[in-house]
Amino acid sequence: MRKYFITGLLILVPLAITLWVLHLIIGTMDQSLLLLPEAWRPEKLIGFHILGLGTILTLLIVFLTGLLARNFVGNYLVRVWERLLQRIPVVNSLYSSVKQVSDTLFSSSGNAFRKAVLVPYPRQGSWTIAFLTGVPGGDVKNHLHGDYVSVYVPTTPNPTSGFFLMMPKTDVIELDMSVDAALKYIVSMGVVAPDHLPSDTNN
Repeated sequence: MRKYFITGLLILVPLAITLWVLHLIIGTMDQSLLLLPEAWRPEKLIGFHILGLGTILTLLIVFLTGLLARNFVGNYLVRVWERLLQRIPVVNSLYSSVKQVSDTLFSSSGNAFRKAVLVPYPRQGSWTIAFLTGVPGGDVKNHLHGDYVSVYVPTTPNPTSGFFLMMPKTDVIELDMSVDAALKYIVSMGVVAPDHLPSDTNN
């Protein structure tokens, strides 16, 4: 009886969590329907809410924004918009910081999270998986003697939170492991060990 119960849990728990996360994401993206005039919303037109319709609208807005920004007129409008935001004191610093991070993470030419590494953490003798994010810059670099790198150490099982560390390059071991495989290893708390395969150089 216990064996069958555990087998059922192993099947249903991942499925339930996956459905819950998808429902949360879709529900959040559906909030884009609030951008429409009230008379154009599904509740007014057909009398009930359609789950996922806002997600389609969100993806369409993202696609059209990217499409417009790629041409001359759209690129000019983006520059005008950014110059306008730079004139607003508080918004300027917040927008600039967020844009710099997003450009680093999502740009195809960026180097963030391109390499999984092994670092000693939280003390010598114990190791954890981290992601190479770059090298120290600004005035920080002036106070670090030697060759240092910047790494992000994610927490388990939620890799979206973690610690930003600057460590000597000699203490960092590059892994022959893709970023996706490293994330699965972290999220599973070491249960799902990656196969020893050459990593994808594009990850």
